Amino acid sequence: MRFRDYKIFSSGQIYHIFNRGNQKQDIFLDKSDYLNFLKRLKIILGQIPSTTLRIKPLSKEAFEIICYCLMPNHFHFMIRQNSDIGIDRLITKACTSYAMYFNRKYKKVGNLFQDAFKAKLIDDDSYLTYLSAYIHNNPLDIKNYPYSSFLDYCCGRNGTICKKDLLLDIFNNNFDDYEKFVLGYNQTYENKIKHLLFEE
Repeated sequence: MRFRDYKIFSSGQIYHIFNRGNQKQDIFLDKSDYLNFLKRLKIILGQIPSTTLRIKPLSKEAFEIICYCLMPNHFHFMIRQNSDIGIDRLITKACTSYAMYFNRKYKKVGNLFQDAFKAKLIDDDSYLTYLSAYIHNNPLDIKNYPYSSFLDYCCGRNGTICKKDLLLDIFNNNFDDYEKFVLGYNQTYENKIKHLLFEE
């Protein structure tokens, strides 16, 4: 799968999406930065209204965010595309709006992100659980890290970004079983999904 051939994005497929800061610079410097990125994403997904931001939402049913993690200098998403609207539209809108916010806030110019985002097709459902565990294990203290979807799955946070059914169905909707699976993440998991990972 080629990273930047956006014609590959197809309805009904699930992708691992990754991007990082230009020259590996931090793209989130404080709490408000993380929250502003997530706010823009919610607007584009049609989950909250755009009041002060000039962002046009895409169709509410176009995408399902399965899980995510925002780290200081990069991010991961697992996204299902449900329509002919390509994931490139979603990610490009979010990153462009956020980069404008970031550059204005910190009085910077130029590219915030290193390049066009990268994407890999998850072509086997068995990889979903392992990749989600990898994404959720990016921070060291995952049970206290607020900028990933792990707390929505396992710790009672009622976030709205993710649609959790797909992952939890695999664990018979047992939150505890999913939590144990993620916390048990090890090299064996990672070996199963090496072809779906990116250099961080």
